[in-house]
Amino acid sequence: MQEKEAVWQEIRNRVFQNMDLSGEISDKELKRMIAEEVRQFGKVHLLSLHARETCEEQIFNSFRKLDILQELLDDPEVTEIMVNGAAHIFYEKQGVLYPWEKGQLSEERLRDMIQQMVGAADRIVNEAQPIVDTRLPDGSRVNIVLQPVSLDGSCISIRKFCGIPMNLAYLVQSEAISEEAAELLKLLVKAGYNIFISGGTGSGKTTFLNALSEYIPEGERVITIEDSAELQLNNIKNLVRLETRPANGQGAQEISIRDLIRTALRMRPDRIIVGEVRGAEALDMLQAIIWTIL
Repeated sequence: MQEKEAVWQEIRNRVFQNMDLSGEISDKELKRMIAEEVRQFGKVHLLSLHARETCEEQIFNSFRKLDILQELLDDPEVTEIMVNGAAHIFYEKQGVLYPWEKGQLSEERLRDMIQQMVGAADRIVNEAQPIVDTRLPDGSRVNIVLQPVSLDGSCISIRKFCGIPMNLAYLVQSEAISEEAAELLKLLVKAGYNIFISGGTGSGKTTFLNALSEYIPEGERVITIEDSAELQLNNIKNLVRLETRPANGQGAQEISIRDLIRTALRMRPDRIIVGEVRGAEALDMLQAIIWTIL
């Protein structure tokens, strides 16, 4: 494993040294550069065709995607990816946890991956702010905890975005809820009742909330408030999506769930959807509910 890592790193360094950082490099050009460096390396060191193809793919993923995690992200049956330090990767598939046996990350590659994730979402994670919630471009939710807060190495938890529309009809078909419960919930949503959704980690709270949102009457103004945006309310036209922001070293102040709830009340909402509450913001949400009743 260490020998493969050394080969991968040497070729990647050669590609990086030959890159023109003053301009933008297309994916096609980057793949050509990687293939050429792998071919040159293969002239001196014996590499099988499979090893070359694997190396080219991994190096490209390290530059433009999420390194060895990309294969898991591309698998539609994988629902969660967990990195417990550089040497231990696990994934959830059809409700069962498995270790990832196809590769390991070095500490350097893990750090690069973390910065790539947070940078793409305009977030910051460092020793001063070792915990961050963010999201991937496809909507997958990410939580990162850096070492030494995470004692055995920096951790990444990725809850993958499901591209399958989970409406109430689908939930009834999959026997997650009964037809009677679905019909009652439709009426409650249309009538504007306050609804709380609770459950354990990975139990489907966000999926259920997305399904219920389909029955919000057209024409209502909806404001969503989340730590990291993951709600998919595609049927709502008058929609405002708000997201929290941590403080950073450039002087930007923290914007919390509490701040956003207070702001939302001044934005003429018909409905406020709070993605998740864990602390003092629960009081503000309850006050908002009382305000809508009065």
